[in-house]
Amino acid sequence: MKTVMLVDDEPKMLELLNIYLSPTYHCIKINSGREAIAYMKNSEVDLILLDVMMPELDGWSTCSQIREFSDVPIIMLTARNEKSDIVKGLQIGADDYVTKPFDAAELLARMDALFRRTNDKDKTEVYFKGLLWNEESHELTYEEQPIQLTPKEFSMIGLFLKNPNKIFSRSHLLERIWGDKSFTEDRTVDSHIRNVRDKLRQVNFPIDQHLSTIWGVGYKWMSKE
Repeated sequence: MKTVMLVDDEPKMLELLNIYLSPTYHCIKINSGREAIAYMKNSEVDLILLDVMMPELDGWSTCSQIREFSDVPIIMLTARNEKSDIVKGLQIGADDYVTKPFDAAELLARMDALFRRTNDKDKTEVYFKGLLWNEESHELTYEEQPIQLTPKEFSMIGLFLKNPNKIFSRSHLLERIWGDKSFTEDRTVDSHIRNVRDKLRQVNFPIDQHLSTIWGVGYKWMSKE
């Protein structure tokens, strides 16, 4: 049974989440961001449901600090639904964003989808509509046509293919692909995205149907046409 950390300063919300999730997941109830960070430094969980509006240390800061040492999937749970809040959550490393009040069935479905994406991250080979990404041979082909990519371009397309329908902000891509974003500019990401698109167009892969720009946020690989 997978373990889910529930982080919320409201005891009633923690109990409600526990009722919804305990038949499927082992739940750990945490009532502050500082406690959540301390727990994560000494233990492991499979996913975190993280409230935003908490005293002392809010969900934004909690998520950002956890991202400094862990890639655990994080879903932000909050009553704030402005686009700027959603963008902020994604930029600091959250994987998904669910607003309160929420539907229990939708929350469970989002958690399941996130777990599927997480399980795919360990794949060394990904096949998508004729496109074959092979990490061991460091090759990308489309219908057996080789596509020449730089190491960063290859890593980027692999990250997208392993995480379909997930939005990556530019800062998140810089951290994941370049490692240290402090020495790299956001326009570097845009340049690499443009190069990847051009190279896949040359072999007639319908890249514009799948690698989508989310204006003001980042990029997403669309798994459906």
